[in-house]
This record gives sequence, C-alpha cells and structure tokens, in this order.
Amino acid sequence: MQTILIVDLEATCWDDRPQTVGDMEIIEFGCTLASIEGVVTSSFHQMVRPTLSPVLSDFCQSLTGITQAMVDNAPVYQEAVQRLDSLVGALQFDAWASWGQHDLNQINIEHERHGVSPSFATAPHINLKALWQQQKGSKRRAGIGAALASVGLAFEGRQHRGEDDTRNIARLLSYLDFSAV
Repeated sequence: MQTILIVDLEATCWDDRPQTVGDMEIIEFGCTLASIEGVVTSSFHQMVRPTLSPVLSDFCQSLTGITQAMVDNAPVYQEAVQRLDSLVGALQFDAWASWGQHDLNQINIEHERHGVSPSFATAPHINLKALWQQQKGSKRRAGIGAALASVGLAFEGRQHRGEDDTRNIARLLSYLDFSAV
C-alpha cells in the first residue's frame, strides 16, 4: 500500500435531539489523496444539498461553518456523487480511509437511500482511528485533534470541515505502520 484517499464527511446534525446515521444526510465530502508517508498530492471537497432535512440547524452551521446558502447552492446527492466521481476518477489509490467508521456507515445509508455511492467506495476501506488506537495503545476515544496533539502537532484549519479534517488526518499517516494493512 502506497497511496490512500482520505475521506471525511460532514452531515446534518442537531443538538436538541438524538441522531443516527439514518437521520443524517451528507452535506460535504472532503477528500485528500496522500502517500502513507503523509505527503499530500491533492485535496478537494464537494458540497451536497440535503433533501430530508433541507434546513441546517443553527448547531450544525456553527459546528461546521457550513452555511445554509452553501448547501442551497449545492447539487443533490446523486449529482454531487457524479461530480465527486469526476474528481476522483483520475486519481490512483490503493484504499480509501476515514477517521472512524461513521463515514463508511453514512455512505452505506446514502447508498440505500439513493441507490448510488461514490466510486471510491468500491476500494478497500481503512478505519484510521481504529488503526491509530491499536498501534498507539489508546484505550480512549481518539479524535483527530487529540491524535495530532499526542505527536506534538496542532490542528490546521477549521475542525468539522471535510477537506481540513482530511488534510490533518494526512499529517498523521507517517506515524502509522501500514505493513499489516
């Protein structure tokens, strides 16, 4: 394994009720292509207009920095996936990865809803958070910020924005051993 497409999703969210991946909808795909040494060769994002809950909560806008206007002007999921596929299509990577299982679960739910998934989802998936916890001996939940801090790095950009999150995850790749993956 030499190259990984790191994916981070932002989704609709609320602070006034319980939520599951089934209630949430993707509103942003963040993607970064990086070597396992952490060298970034490409990064981009694709916004998505939600249809089940088209009005973003104030909490979601505050958490992510994604505004109502940004999603109102974005394509719906099926068209967003087509646009994303056109960006990802020319890239060469061995696997796609995310920080935790949530992104994979959300993509699976969206596939059930819309009958389409991004083309990268056919590649093997690596849960980088689980790999980090296994290799670093972490028994606690490890967010991206905590993982960065544990190796003396600070988060760059805005947390809970897909592309910024993926670029920060890429900075952690050189601290992981991919020989057993």
